[in-house]
Amino acid sequence: MSKTETLESKWQKKWADGKAFQAESQSSKPKYYALDMFPYPSGSGLHVGHMASYMPADVISRYKRTRGFNVLHPMGWDAFGLPAEQYAIQTGIHPAITTDKAIESFRSTLQSFGFSFDWSREISTCDPDYYKWTQFIFTKLWEKGLAYQKEVPVNWCPALRTVLANEEVVDGKSERGGHPVIRQPMKQWMLKITDYAERLLNDLDKIDWPERTKEGQRNWIGKSEGAHVRFKLKDHADELEVFTTRPDTLFGVTFMVLAPENPLVAKITTAAQKAAVDDYVLKTSRKLEIDRKASTEKTGVATGAFALHPFTQEPIPVWIADYVLMDYGTGAIMAVPGHDQRDFDFAKAFSLPIKRVLAATAEEASAPLETAFEDDGILVNSDFLNGSSKGAAISKAIERLEKEKIGRKEVLYKLRDWLFSRQRYWGEPFPMVNFPKQGLQALPVNELPVVLPQVADYEPSEKGEAPLARNADWVRYSSGGEEGRRETDTMPGSAGSSWYFLRFIDPRNHEAPFSPEAEKYWMPVDLYVGGPEHTVGHLLYSRFWTKVLFDVGLVSHDEPFQKLAHQGMILGPDGEKMSKSRGNVIPADSIRSEAGADAVRTFICFLGPMDKDKPWSPTGIEGIRRFLDRVSRLVMDDENGQNLTDDKPLPDEVLRLLHKTIKKVTDDIESMSFNTAISAMMILVNELIRTGTHSRQALKPLTQLLMPFAPHLAEELWEKMGGTGFVSLAPWPQYDNSLLADEKVTLGVQVNGKMRGTIQIAPDAPEADAVQAAQSEAGIASHLSGKEIAKVIYKAGKILNLIVK
Repeated sequence: MSKTETLESKWQKKWADGKAFQAESQSSKPKYYALDMFPYPSGSGLHVGHMASYMPADVISRYKRTRGFNVLHPMGWDAFGLPAEQYAIQTGIHPAITTDKAIESFRSTLQSFGFSFDWSREISTCDPDYYKWTQFIFTKLWEKGLAYQKEVPVNWCPALRTVLANEEVVDGKSERGGHPVIRQPMKQWMLKITDYAERLLNDLDKIDWPERTKEGQRNWIGKSEGAHVRFKLKDHADELEVFTTRPDTLFGVTFMVLAPENPLVAKITTAAQKAAVDDYVLKTSRKLEIDRKASTEKTGVATGAFALHPFTQEPIPVWIADYVLMDYGTGAIMAVPGHDQRDFDFAKAFSLPIKRVLAATAEEASAPLETAFEDDGILVNSDFLNGSSKGAAISKAIERLEKEKIGRKEVLYKLRDWLFSRQRYWGEPFPMVNFPKQGLQALPVNELPVVLPQVADYEPSEKGEAPLARNADWVRYSSGGEEGRRETDTMPGSAGSSWYFLRFIDPRNHEAPFSPEAEKYWMPVDLYVGGPEHTVGHLLYSRFWTKVLFDVGLVSHDEPFQKLAHQGMILGPDGEKMSKSRGNVIPADSIRSEAGADAVRTFICFLGPMDKDKPWSPTGIEGIRRFLDRVSRLVMDDENGQNLTDDKPLPDEVLRLLHKTIKKVTDDIESMSFNTAISAMMILVNELIRTGTHSRQALKPLTQLLMPFAPHLAEELWEKMGGTGFVSLAPWPQYDNSLLADEKVTLGVQVNGKMRGTIQIAPDAPEADAVQAAQSEAGIASHLSGKEIAKVIYKAGKILNLIVK
């Protein structure tokens, strides 16, 4: 073990033995809850990119403890996931075994870097003591009518034999493994996140999140205000219903389009068009939704049916096309090709009519359209709407629709209900039983957890039946003389991560997921750090679950994360994202062995702004090692460890720089500008070396400033200087405002606009003193000799310009 590793191990043991970072369950101190997005423990281990994601919250946690806060900074494991299951399928080794091994590796690595996690609160989502409460929360969703089963088109991956969420499919292939994905209908559990769309949208204004993340959720929720319009069908009793955000353009409708899956298609298609329509429907069924959205090719087939315009009764042809999706709106659209480019392209492709109903001026009413006119304008060729602006025309159109009882004002969201079941083994079993008479019933809390049973085969069947279905004894359930069947699907990986932040506040509670007292004290999370890739997944799901728990009275806050910060990515030395295939991964353990934990920690923070991507520099870390060595040599001799410090008073310039550095580092940590905080300490160290200063008056505060970044070295130096207790817990140094201003600044002096010299003067010196100082400076005085000062242009601490004649 190297000298550095010995020092690191020494302090890690002392912290653990002294329970230095354990949060107090009850305290009169103000609380601060800093949380990282917990990792999925994989067999590949942690690299420096992972370390970078955990540094911001650790720096802040360490800083807040020294400012008198009761800090909760926990760590745990998002342990249910597909990779462990795939490995089990290949090797027969139970996923729990590989997951536990990975957790041990991850824990060891994180501890070796000196992260100040409260390990007494460690949790794992695959622990039955944890997922008992995940199952309990699901029963609450069920009781509120927010969980239901439905046969829906899903992303089915034959190779993985499981259903994937939209965000788990990339370019028609599974995110993990790159296997082809197809669409097919399956019975699935769904959660009604759509019931919370408006609150999820509005409450974004209550939280301190990056604007790009809030905007990402706004777009995903996709609120649209418009009208629900009913079109009668010629020679049919059924009606065709559409949602439109532009009811003002109703007079521009020249065709209708149904999603191929729309049940109306089979009813209204004419005999002459049946073969073509059936063929198109079959082809569309093989396409992924994501590919249908992305495609620019215009395809479609006429059904042979006609709708009737709600105002004019004019017949309008009805088509089907794959760019219309069944699960948004009504699965049908009214096409206004004159003012929607997608409809325009479709109309051109199939020689359908195009009408202008919007124009910049009334004179352009009959002007031909070379492309869709999508600007705001006035209504033309639109009967009672002519001459109206867009806003006024929308109101008039809705008023007429409602008066004639053929439509109504409506709000629609793009947000879909959350597909919440997976046909795989390694996940939380549903706490549900299907009885012949009573139907689906949630199990009471005293029968939880429903423990994941052993199975002979971890692979789903080719038809998609979950592995649990093969364990007949487990599936069979008996209660009160009635037999039922357990649900055999498991929950998605996002289930356990949608509430884990609440379990950390009371992780050993066996009677409830958490106590009301703990929730009121600790929540919401004050700082949450993680990647922006979770914007419309985990970050949205966690907000949804929290709001449901608020509604059922289990929590007192309806937002989980008050402040969110996204860390930038550490790229490989080649500037590319780290990956095994590129061979540019920097394993955390190996770089720590080479450079030391403190050097890696400090270098990560020094690389650049916290929220920006930055490439790893193998040579740059050497500069940080030298910086830390220089700090060490100010306190003790390299060779024999002799204490070199003294109690001499600081020279004025060093004292001022010290207090400026304390203020700078304090402000920079508060704003998470870690790179500039380290730069400020480097400047102070250079000055201490230049002036030969070894005074504890400077070195003890410097050690405290360094502690959040290089805690092991800071503890060693603090101990060497006779500091009391852990420097990790010592009160943060204070700065003296009176020492922040420079005693004197160098001020440029101009005569008639030309620089003639400089003077040394107080930054707030009055004008008369500045002029007198300039007149006393020989190089400047020669340009004033025999001349009268007609005007003085003076900005204190900035410039002095003397106008003479």
